[in-house]
Amino acid sequence: MTLALTGSTGALGGLVAAALSDLAPVLVVRDPGRAPSIPGSEVRQASYSDAAASRQALAGVDTLFMVSGAEAVDRRQQHRTFIGAAAEAGVRHLVYTSFSGAAPDATFTLGRDHADAEQAIRESGMAFTILRDNFYADLLPLFADPSGAIRGPAGDGKVAAVGRIDVADVAERVLRDPGAHAALTYTLTGPAALTLTEIAARASAVLGRDLRFEDETVEQAYAWRRAEYGAEQWQLDAWVSTYTAIRDGSVAEVTDDVRRVTGHEARTLEQVLMQ
Repeated sequence: MTLALTGSTGALGGLVAAALSDLAPVLVVRDPGRAPSIPGSEVRQASYSDAAASRQALAGVDTLFMVSGAEAVDRRQQHRTFIGAAAEAGVRHLVYTSFSGAAPDATFTLGRDHADAEQAIRESGMAFTILRDNFYADLLPLFADPSGAIRGPAGDGKVAAVGRIDVADVAERVLRDPGAHAALTYTLTGPAALTLTEIAARASAVLGRDLRFEDETVEQAYAWRRAEYGAEQWQLDAWVSTYTAIRDGSVAEVTDDVRRVTGHEARTLEQVLMQ
């Protein structure tokens, strides 16, 4: 089996690449200068939006780990271009990092991008495994502003945030034996659903920083983000819907899929933050 990994210059993909270093995977990256050094691994350059370069980079690849692309107004087209190139290059099995609750009408607007990618994968003819990750527990404390406030319209809603290390553990198991996970979708969560108030308090104890959650109305959330960042509407929608998805329960489901695949329990927020 020839295995190719995307995203190895990022946090999640880097963890997966390190875990699978014994397989000397092909590393498909946009910037070869940032690729991790893995003995025996070949580095190939391609971006998701470049069909020709992607077909060339994926030539001879049997199994592909596709980390979803960076947030962008044209991310759906980028995903579809790369997925199509993978199928044309002869990739047999694609493992994709999606989002918990991905659907065309997902509250979290970027979850709609993932639903579109999943559809493209299912229509491609390749075997597949979908990893639907919840929000990353590692990142939630980073939402805080310099004063320590995590602000957004989440109310008392809960989120079953998952550690990237657990997603990487699942990906490693799947990629070592992809056939055993064909046509399966795993929803990867932490061991408990927590409010942002609870997350702020528990993260504060680990990080030694005074974090707190401040609830907002949707109108307030849009107003200050628009004034502060001057971002495009699609980006504002993504930022604000992170919180509204928590408020309406879209990301509160807790599963045991991490344990089912890896054999160990999903890490707690404290365990993730202490990694």
